[in-house]
Amino acid sequence: MNPQPNSLSGSQAPVLELRDLRTEFRVGGGWHAAVRDVSLQVGRNETLAVVGESGSGKSVTALSVLRLLPEAGARHGGGQILLDGADLAALSEKQMMALRGESIAMIFQEPMTSLNPTMTVGDQIAEAIRQHRRLPWKEARRLALAVLEEVKIPAAAKRFGDYPHQFSGGMRQRVMIAMALACKPRVLLADEPTTALDVTIQAQILTLLSDLKAAHGMAVLFITHNLGVVAQIADRVAVMYAGEVVETADVQTLFARPTHPYTEALLRAMPRVDADSAVLESIPGGVPAITAMPKGCAFAPRCRLKEARCEAERPALTRIGPSHEVRCVVRAEPLGGKA
Repeated sequence: MNPQPNSLSGSQAPVLELRDLRTEFRVGGGWHAAVRDVSLQVGRNETLAVVGESGSGKSVTALSVLRLLPEAGARHGGGQILLDGADLAALSEKQMMALRGESIAMIFQEPMTSLNPTMTVGDQIAEAIRQHRRLPWKEARRLALAVLEEVKIPAAAKRFGDYPHQFSGGMRQRVMIAMALACKPRVLLADEPTTALDVTIQAQILTLLSDLKAAHGMAVLFITHNLGVVAQIADRVAVMYAGEVVETADVQTLFARPTHPYTEALLRAMPRVDADSAVLESIPGGVPAITAMPKGCAFAPRCRLKEARCEAERPALTRIGPSHEVRCVVRAEPLGGKA
């Protein structure tokens, strides 16, 4: 149990807070946790990056917040999802439908799977606005055009009546951002929104998201496997592995003093312009399946610092600094960490 999950700097109250969140999937007749006791919080005008390789539980965490997981085969296994102190896990589906897009919005990796190919982009955004606001179509379309201009769609008035296939990948992602922000949500969940884009367009989208976060004072939960993106956009970082948070820190601390062996391994595998490295190190092995989770530390089978105790007992997330926590007994003990 972590009573003060990944504390925000200062006395800022979190907009979104996860307390010991557990999400389970039914596999082979039994329930197995894909998200294991995750505690996170993100405040107003702040970006928390959740980073880890595929299978770490990042996207499942975001989908759990919005309760978009399939009812058959998935369930909320415990913990709280607090939006300004109100527990979303206790809401009815009707209440959640009203909240999605209004208070919490989400941007997905591939906009073409989210946009309706038979509707113009302008009408799709206007429809999203009308879903939550009792407005006539004329007013909804006016607001939709304003948000398209805000996300810097060139000649937005002329493109308003175009269809998704008439836009480039970067422009489609701007349309998705416009749709997500149309109702001015308090929280934005971004699930790898730049992965399918080339580097130049990626940089433009990241800059746009930072500008919009500051303009609207949003809390942003940004999911990625790319530490280069983390360095550009994040205020704080949570590293996930095998469904649990293994390290949290502000972005400067994480890059300057990575403490968990998994975080170190991720950084060694990342190309860097400020380091002279001829070879990038891969991480041997893979993320364990949720049906074959090790008894002790989930990273132990891949860890170069592994000790016998690592395989016997699951380590706690331990505070080693003012805003720095790590789930590793080998590294936490010499630093005088406290669970």
